This record gives sequence, structure tokens and C-alpha cells, in this order.
Amino acid sequence: MSDSYLERRSELETYFDRTAAVAWSKLTSDAPVSGIRATVRAGRNQMRATLLSFLPDDMRGLRVLDAGCGTGALAVEAARRGADVTAVDISPTLIGIARERLPERMGEGRIQFIAGDMLELRLGSFDHVVAMDSLIHYSLPDMISMLARLSSMSRQTIHFTYAPRTPILALMHMVGKLFPRSDRSPRIVPHGNAALQAAILQKDQLQAWGLGRTKLINSGFYISQAQELVVR
Repeated sequence: MSDSYLERRSELETYFDRTAAVAWSKLTSDAPVSGIRATVRAGRNQMRATLLSFLPDDMRGLRVLDAGCGTGALAVEAARRGADVTAVDISPTLIGIARERLPERMGEGRIQFIAGDMLELRLGSFDHVVAMDSLIHYSLPDMISMLARLSSMSRQTIHFTYAPRTPILALMHMVGKLFPRSDRSPRIVPHGNAALQAAILQKDQLQAWGLGRTKLINSGFYISQAQELVVR
């Protein structure tokens, strides 16, 4: 992977594992949060439900990679459908929280939580790969390279999210720059829908893949686009 990818990955590890670990734990729980964070929580809940709706209802016998699993909510729901889930996040702190929140019973499914690189090929091969809000901080070339790597690990589908380039999102980013640097999350990189789709279709390693379902989630300060890739 490129130097820019490695640099950004390091920034994200520091942010999610140290700077924002407590805030992220609260955001992904049922604890009361501020109005802005409440819209982000609601949007993330909608996005998680959307990505899960793209997956089969019965996932017994299927392997799923939750790439950038955070505190594990999506992984748990996939396991409840019977999937064998490998849930990876770069933050050991968030992985620790995910393990603490793991329900005692999940039916026939199971989850293995791993702190590390979600693009590590040694994780194995999967029927489905999900990357919810884990590619949104990367440049377009790096995002496409990440999708290409994930495609080599999936047999059927990839479901990922990205920040669409919209006037409202651009304004939010401008407002965000007014906050003290210590309070800022790593910069989200918006991408135009047409540019992203064209880059996917032009990538040699993605020639066997086609564009599937897509859906925009717009909830206050959370704006994110779900995109499905399907083996042709």
C-alpha cells in the first residue's frame, strides 16, 4: 500500500485508540449524548441496518469480514444470522470494548475479534466483506487500492461506505475546522459519486466486479453513502 495510506492509517490508530476512545465508546452505546452526536448515532444505526439489509437473512455457513468493526455492533448482528465473523479494527481499545459487549448467546454464529490491519491477506477468504465508515478518511486512489485488496479476500460481495461530495457535507467540514485541533477527528475525504464509480470500474483488480445497490443516509451531522460491489 502507498505511503499516504500508511500515514493516514497511523493517524487513525492514534485517534481511535487514544484520543477518542472514550467518546467513541459512549457514541456506540445507549448513553446520553449531545444533539450533534445524537444525529451521528442515529445515522450510524441507519447505515448499519442498510448494510445488514444487503446481506442474506440466513448466513449459516458463510464467512464475513467486518473490516473496521469498531465496537462490534454490525459483527454481532451478522453472527446472530449464523455467520462466522472475523471482526478487525486497528484500535486495540475498541476491540477490547467489542469483546466486553459480546453477548453470551448468538445462536449458531460466532465472532473472532482481531486488533490489526483489516487488509491483511492472512485473515483468509470470505463470502462477504463489510467496511462501514472505515474507508472514509482516505484519498480516492488509496480507497480504490483498499477495495482492490478487499476484493481479493471476498467471493461474493463487498459492502462499503464513503462520504459523498455534497454542498452540505462541504459546509460541515468547513465548520469542523473551527473547532480546536485537539477536538477534531481525522479528516473525512468526500468523493463524487461519478468519479468513485468510474475509478472502481477502471481498476484492473476490480474488473470482475460490478456496482450493486447503493443508498444515501442523511442524518444531521452524519452523511454517508452505502455502496455494494458484486462479483459479475
